[in-house]
Amino acid sequence: MHIKDRTFIISGGASGLGLATVRDLHSHGGYVAILDLNTENGAKVVSELGPRVKFFEVDVTSTPTIEAAVAGTAAWIKETNAALGGIIPAAGVGMPGKLIDRHNEPIPIERLDFVININLRGTLDLIRLALPLLSTNTPTRPDGERGVIVMVSSSAAFDGQPGQVAYAASKGAVRSLTLPLARDLAPLGIRAMTIAPSYFESNMTAQMSDKVRASLERVLEFPKRPGKGDDFALMVRQIIENVMMNGETIRLDGATRMPSKL
Repeated sequence: MHIKDRTFIISGGASGLGLATVRDLHSHGGYVAILDLNTENGAKVVSELGPRVKFFEVDVTSTPTIEAAVAGTAAWIKETNAALGGIIPAAGVGMPGKLIDRHNEPIPIERLDFVININLRGTLDLIRLALPLLSTNTPTRPDGERGVIVMVSSSAAFDGQPGQVAYAASKGAVRSLTLPLARDLAPLGIRAMTIAPSYFESNMTAQMSDKVRASLERVLEFPKRPGKGDDFALMVRQIIENVMMNGETIRLDGATRMPSKL
């Protein structure tokens, strides 16, 4: 799979790890459809990077907005002749909270729904709606590949911390569905992979307190720093270009293993 003159759909692409991936794929000759709620950031990215980037306002919990973006991307592909190369559902949120609080009250179900609907349902919904654009591609030689899906899990799928039940459930589900999705799509020549980042610099981690940030940095092995967007984007690109990467979740964490308490 070559990036140059291929189109990639990236949800959550107006900021954070998604934006880093947009920039990287664009710098290697790709076309990128950004699906995001942040219209201001989306407009800035399009203005900066130019005509090989297109923005669609999307709420990944809303199927009609995803459908409209996929239809818009399909129309754009007809104009550019840059066939779809990959789907990268990178929209995600974290909302910490234990199932029962210190007052013996259960967590509001809306908090669980919010995290799971964005991180899991939004991922699956985008994939299923965009797959017809991949499955009708002309296969590349010699392997007959049509495209690749790169999903985003988290270290919380392996060693979630207190208060991460909803987040770990959503990211663990993404990790678990990677292999069956790859098996489902193998006859079509479409690969499915997942990246599980640990502590990375992102909008989500920017909301952490200095105390939490310092605690996280103490458990880092090597390198002794949070991951950066460029580290994540490089992993996405390596997955796209290496046809043997399929059906697996790659931990991108510098050997870090989160303890039960920080």
